Amino acid sequence: MEEKEFIALITNHQRIIYKVCNLYAQSHTDKEDLFQEITLNAWKGIRNFKGDSLFTTWLYRVALNTALTFKRKENRQRKVGDAVDSLAFSHDHQPEVDEQLAAMYKAINGLSDIDKALITLYLDDYNYNEMGNVLGITANNVAVKMNRLKKKLKEESEKYLYNQ
Repeated sequence: MEEKEFIALITNHQRIIYKVCNLYAQSHTDKEDLFQEITLNAWKGIRNFKGDSLFTTWLYRVALNTALTFKRKENRQRKVGDAVDSLAFSHDHQPEVDEQLAAMYKAINGLSDIDKALITLYLDDYNYNEMGNVLGITANNVAVKMNRLKKKLKEESEKYLYNQ
């Protein structure tokens, strides 16, 4: 694949990278660094992309693997606070919606790295087979994990909403 093709693909699907960066990096600088690292790893690995899956599935896998490695390195260097308040929303301010979104993001932030990946893929309307392909687990395992995660997120986000 030529460089121009790769740049076009990354540009068309950069929201995937941004979502992963927002979930796995806290500061603006770390998000930028992670974005660059994901893009670099995708460029290095593009010759291994055979087209057996969708490009977006492959890109999610690269992004998530890079983010997990990035987070492990970051955790070794310093402890990371659990603030999610730095997330910016582009919608009009609706206090009730803002509170619900903030509660959901706090609940998601409290999940394990793998669970965050599952929720991200779910929110992007990936089916369980595709999610399993990205994460290297079976569709049945995804279904079980998703049922547990939905319940957990509901409970946790309600805690944040009602215990402020």
